[in-house]
Amino acid sequence: MDNGIKAGSLAGRPLFFCGIGGSGMLPLAQIAQGLGHPVAGSDRSRDQGRTPDKFGWMESSGFSLFPQDGTGVTSPDQILIASAAIEDTVPEVAQARALGCERLSRAELLSRMFNAAEFSVAVGGTSGKSTVTGMIAWILAEGGHDPTVMNGAVMKNFVTPANPFASARIGRPDLFVSEVDESDGSIALYQPTIGVLLNVSLDHKSIEELRVLFGRFVGSAGTAVINLDSTEAGYLAPKAQRRVTFGITSRNADITVDPDSIDQSELGLRAAVIDNRKREVFPLILPMPGLHNLSNALAAIAAADAAGIRIGYATYALRSFEGLARRFDVIGTSPGGVTVIDDFGHNPEKCAATLRTLKATSGRVIAFFQPHGYGPLRQMGAELANTFARELGREDVTIFSDPVYFGGTVDRSEGSERIVALIEQAGGHAEHIADRAECGDRIVALARPGDRIVVMGARDDTLTEFAQSILTRLT
Repeated sequence: MDNGIKAGSLAGRPLFFCGIGGSGMLPLAQIAQGLGHPVAGSDRSRDQGRTPDKFGWMESSGFSLFPQDGTGVTSPDQILIASAAIEDTVPEVAQARALGCERLSRAELLSRMFNAAEFSVAVGGTSGKSTVTGMIAWILAEGGHDPTVMNGAVMKNFVTPANPFASARIGRPDLFVSEVDESDGSIALYQPTIGVLLNVSLDHKSIEELRVLFGRFVGSAGTAVINLDSTEAGYLAPKAQRRVTFGITSRNADITVDPDSIDQSELGLRAAVIDNRKREVFPLILPMPGLHNLSNALAAIAAADAAGIRIGYATYALRSFEGLARRFDVIGTSPGGVTVIDDFGHNPEKCAATLRTLKATSGRVIAFFQPHGYGPLRQMGAELANTFARELGREDVTIFSDPVYFGGTVDRSEGSERIVALIEQAGGHAEHIADRAECGDRIVALARPGDRIVVMGARDDTLTEFAQSILTRLT
């Protein structure tokens, strides 16, 4: 594969990305450009003046950017890359239809590139995909294997002055590592050499639907890497052709840890990793806190093992893993001793993992949560409320803003106030403040020495700026 994607209808074709600055679209556009495709795009956020630094970098990197008014779609040879959720009234979609352009979803394009690779690793599950993808990528890169990587978050190990938005890594096209998404059912498009299943829990779909999707994913992989600590994931293990299992608490997993060896701190953790198949033990020093990250590390180690990389080497490589942007990302600590953390938590399991990590050490938690849409809030609102009420104490404070909304026809009749009421009914302490700027005022007024402020949410790049602004005001 020396120019373009190894798929006849796509080779060398110009691609136009609708929403090119999104966390899922940008790395895909980077990889497509790296494989020789002319890449152009538009983004509503750019038109609204949001994150200008990112769009400026994209233009300087050779991406052709246009207003979201249809002017960038000019030839029937272009392929429009647009989410299935994009309305037909969006100018690019209307113009592409008028010109007879082919249209692909993000997942359709990604799966074609992914499936064209000779060796591929797909990371699936409700939570932890981006972190595990980054860990596997780092193990492979440190070993000199030069993987191409598609991720949904910036991987700090791969950030350079030339690429500050390293949610993708351009390497060998025949070695492809990617997180894969179940929320739209597109996980079924991938045919991985190694398929990693981290967990199965409520997010965008019902548990029944997820069992079917993940079951097919496990069965389609050459080797499945499965977390036995997740009851639902373990239930799907028999569907695998071949498998490597892992778990912290599952003593019968292939790769596990000595529970007495686990040593946690605010900065990271240590543990003794055990290969039960050979009765070998390896020291793991992980510069990331939280038991969920220990589980993520075991997943990456198990995937590396399935790929033929020695466990001792994989554990050693993770000593220098720097993590991902917006994954328990410590922005800083004020002179008064208040720490601000930026986090991607947006579903019950992700939020629970973050809150448990915070509560594992002393100090009050002020948790700000911006729901990533009205639809997801209806789907998982009750579970989110239970999570915040269960994981936080009465001394802690949860503040919900209104859900992120960039326009469109979504039903906005049911919002954050319902979730706050459910948290209060369950014994938690929560407040609803519709406007995010006013949430910032409230957080700054509440903060006192020793507090940890965590900013949580997805689908909005400006949440990092919001977290930084809180730290600036406290400083």
